[in-house]
Amino acid sequence: MHPAPSVILFTTLSGLGFGLLAFLGLGSPGVTGWVAFVFYAIAYALAVGGLLASTFHLGRPERAFKAFSQWRTSWLSREGICAVAALLVMGLYAIGAIFLETHWPVLGVIGAGLSLGTVFTTSMIYTQLKTIPRWHMPLTPVMFLSFTLAGGALLAGQERLAVWFLLAAAVVQLAYWWQGDRAFASSGTTMSSATGLGTEGATVRAFEPPHTGSNYLLREFVHVVGRRHAQKLRAIALILGFAVPVLFLVLPVDSSLVKHLMAAFAVLSHMAGIAVSRWLFFAQAEHVVGLYYGKR
Repeated sequence: MHPAPSVILFTTLSGLGFGLLAFLGLGSPGVTGWVAFVFYAIAYALAVGGLLASTFHLGRPERAFKAFSQWRTSWLSREGICAVAALLVMGLYAIGAIFLETHWPVLGVIGAGLSLGTVFTTSMIYTQLKTIPRWHMPLTPVMFLSFTLAGGALLAGQERLAVWFLLAAAVVQLAYWWQGDRAFASSGTTMSSATGLGTEGATVRAFEPPHTGSNYLLREFVHVVGRRHAQKLRAIALILGFAVPVLFLVLPVDSSLVKHLMAAFAVLSHMAGIAVSRWLFFAQAEHVVGLYYGKR
């Protein structure tokens, strides 16, 4: 699919924001007062900023509120409900931490669960699509959640946990790429099945394109990334998203100032790497409609 910047921003920023909210809800770190205000300001800026970015990808953003009414059948609707509930619950939890210097554990646990639930519902929007085999597999929500936990631990200053979550997320990312590269072939969808012309066992191939020019389907659902180009971007995503942050976190440092600077660089590197990974997530999503146009 054609990777829209708004969707890349949404999935990257909101995942980090809700990840930080989840850790704050679980009391890691158990901050209060002005320190808590800074942490919650960062979390809400990322989460809300990501959600706002997603509205720019809608054809009619002013009708976004209608998505909430389809929660029985739509993962998009469930995502919206989870997001609003998480922000409201964690908002109440933040009030206690910032102004009353107290924590309400039950409220925090509920807010953390809703925050992770928001990321899960986001991932299911893509996982449910059978027409994109690379997304339609169990590793998709696992990847989203592993990125959220790794980024959340980084932002929450949980260095030890962050190292393990980053390593686990890197393994999940590699597994996702390995399985995703085989997903289209494993789906059994071919040009014969896409056109409905292979019922007699004949081999079907494209003679001429269905259209003389581009159209909506080609612009939105058919985006071809060269293998060599994709491999380079994957290496960049792994290095920036996981290897560099882990290196910054494990290097022995005596100065607290230098330690905080390295932690900040680790967060920035992780965000850049995840953004590259997200771009590939969309750019390499081979929609089966590409078979009809001879693009797969």
